[in-house]
Amino acid sequence: MPLCIVTLAAGQGKRMNSSLPKVLQPIAQRPMLQHVLGTAKSLQPSKIVIVYGHGGTQVRAHVLDEDLIWAYQKEQKGTAHAVMQALDYLDPNERVLILYGDVPLLRAETLQRMVALPCSDLVLLTQRLSDPTGYGRILRNISGQVQGIREEKDASVQERNIQEINTGIMLVPANRLAGWLARIDCQNAQGEYYLTDLVQLAVADEVPISTVEPGEPWEALGVNDKSQLAQLEKIYQYHQAEALLKAGVTLMDPERVAVRGQVTCGRDVTLDVGVILEGQVTLGDNVSIGPYCVIRNAHVGQGSIIEAFCHIDGANLGGLAHVGPYARIRPGTVTAEGVHLGNFVEIKNSTIGVYSKANHLTYLGDSTVGERVNVGAGTITCNYDGANKHRTVIGDDVFIGSDTQLIAPVTIESGATIGAGSTIVRRAPAGELTLSRSEQVTKKGWKRPRKGKTE
Repeated sequence: MPLCIVTLAAGQGKRMNSSLPKVLQPIAQRPMLQHVLGTAKSLQPSKIVIVYGHGGTQVRAHVLDEDLIWAYQKEQKGTAHAVMQALDYLDPNERVLILYGDVPLLRAETLQRMVALPCSDLVLLTQRLSDPTGYGRILRNISGQVQGIREEKDASVQERNIQEINTGIMLVPANRLAGWLARIDCQNAQGEYYLTDLVQLAVADEVPISTVEPGEPWEALGVNDKSQLAQLEKIYQYHQAEALLKAGVTLMDPERVAVRGQVTCGRDVTLDVGVILEGQVTLGDNVSIGPYCVIRNAHVGQGSIIEAFCHIDGANLGGLAHVGPYARIRPGTVTAEGVHLGNFVEIKNSTIGVYSKANHLTYLGDSTVGERVNVGAGTITCNYDGANKHRTVIGDDVFIGSDTQLIAPVTIESGATIGAGSTIVRRAPAGELTLSRSEQVTKKGWKRPRKGKTE
């Protein structure tokens, strides 16, 4: 039977105290809703319907996916009312899995166990908590069969002692859903249409009710405020670190590494404290990342050493690179094997040939650098004229002295030497020394100014 997934994402989230809609609040720098949709897509449903409302323009702008169906909930009148907005997009022969945009850590394995149960059943995801405060309680009869769900504000003292709670996630036969929703009223403490009332209706119609519990206690945790958001971030990062450790990565402190994307690591990779990995990151064998580095959408080749406090963004570093400390490697940078980029070096949109080095205090932008080039301290490429970017080309075996300015567009031919303190505005010929300096003058008898006496 086809599976349709309805994701409820219309809530405002007032306790977030944020102008950002609740479902867009981030876990590992991705909106919670994106985490939910990633899990939903792994189930290969026939369709995904998102019920949105508060901050709808923002929500849709953050989720650019043509395969999604959007159902607008103008007024938020409860979870059952939200699902009603999706009815026009459902087929009677489907099963409907109802998820929530603020429950981001739910695993596909748990949902697969729900889907594996008989198609005629109403399936609930329940959980047993030592402290069930705030959750609706699962009501069972003496035979253990589910008879209903009682929201805490409507529960008796005895019912509040029940530890099995409703997560809100359920799998419903679509051919019954519309009829059940039409029979729900809002006669409760909140004055809302509760989706949980489906359970009593299923009991009345003698529809079997099955329950599944998540494999991990944190899976079904939702987010209502920034404290809970931080709690789930910590849980998420703990399991990311565990995955790296199981893959053979050495973490100097597993609690001080943040993974905010997809990371692929070779053998014998070491990550020091404070490392942040964002986007698509690939680290080759024997890569060492020093403390407090940010690696974003980058490849770092085998045997490379990244010293402390480096930012590498959108770059492809060849093997045996040595970078930093305090280096910034920006998008469009590609380096060959054995390149050294030292402290306070910034590279942008440039290619660097094998065994070339810029060991300190250098900026290379929009440049093509050959093999075995030495770039002295304080060298910069002046690549921007205020309107357009221009390219600098440096051949093989070039030596550039310290404090040099290369005014692009300009070419330094192979084997050339540039004298320290030069400003190069024209082609520097191969194998020759090129420099530009004003005449050095000594003024004999000159006296250094002294501070005058204060009255």
